[in-house]
Amino acid sequence: MEIGNHTSVTEFILLGLTEDPTLCVIFFVIFLGIYIVTLVGNISIIILIRSCSQLQTPMYLFLSHLAFVDTLFSTSITPGMIIGFLKHRLALPVAGCEAQLCSGVTFGTAECFLLAAMAYDRYVAICLPLLYSTHMSPRVCALLIGVSYLGGCVNAWTFASCLLTLSFCGPNQVDHFFCDFSPLLKLSCSDVSTIEMIPSISSGSILVTTVSVIALSYICILNTILRMRSTEGRHKAFSTCASHLTAVSLYYGTITFIYVMPKSSYSTEQNRVLSVFYTVLIPMLNPLIYSLRNRDVKEALRKVILRMYS
Repeated sequence: MEIGNHTSVTEFILLGLTEDPTLCVIFFVIFLGIYIVTLVGNISIIILIRSCSQLQTPMYLFLSHLAFVDTLFSTSITPGMIIGFLKHRLALPVAGCEAQLCSGVTFGTAECFLLAAMAYDRYVAICLPLLYSTHMSPRVCALLIGVSYLGGCVNAWTFASCLLTLSFCGPNQVDHFFCDFSPLLKLSCSDVSTIEMIPSISSGSILVTTVSVIALSYICILNTILRMRSTEGRHKAFSTCASHLTAVSLYYGTITFIYVMPKSSYSTEQNRVLSVFYTVLIPMLNPLIYSLRNRDVKEALRKVILRMYS
């Protein structure tokens, strides 16, 4: 696939996290282990939710899709980074680089929408319990999930459309471990002053919308919890939100630093480190967060283990 009208670059060289041979070996072992844990953790969450009748609720439906998105998000980036540690530099054809960018944007954006849907689910469950079956019907859940994936595809299309208008005349070395939009812009010989604004507006709108939904949901939840007379009821309400709040804080905290903070406030090295956190570590941490801090998931897992050894 040819990008731009005067593109002489046929492949991009990803410089990765480091060029030190010793660190490359160490990082290869570490990130291979992280990727295996990510796959096992997220796939286990999906299988557990689909196989246990007690987890057939909207909250766990969203969680299963979050695990699915995390699996694909990590798979679109981590294997290439691991291969790069062996080769010290990873060469990707232009089409491969665009595909990696689009897949990363698609699943990263879908995660934002799913986290917002999960916040809305908790709001309805705690603030409007008598209307829960109506507000979170199978049709509504399917709509929220569909919007999540559609939003990811639309945002990825925005990035891809802008990338296709750029020309790359050389150099072709991307100072990153995956094909992110900002490092690719630095290599373009086109005027990027207008083009770089379009994905920023698209992504910024999605961030503002999803953060607003999450913030408003938890403001209402907090207000409802504080008005509860039962200490046990307050504790139960807080516990059902704890895992989700942890996941939201980790994910949005990281992407805010990367995509919202001024570029002059942090270096390229810091950008790479933060990118590792939200593309590699968070997909691994999410299933641990939801399994270790969720009573229903732990109970379902215990029953599955007992069935296996009985």
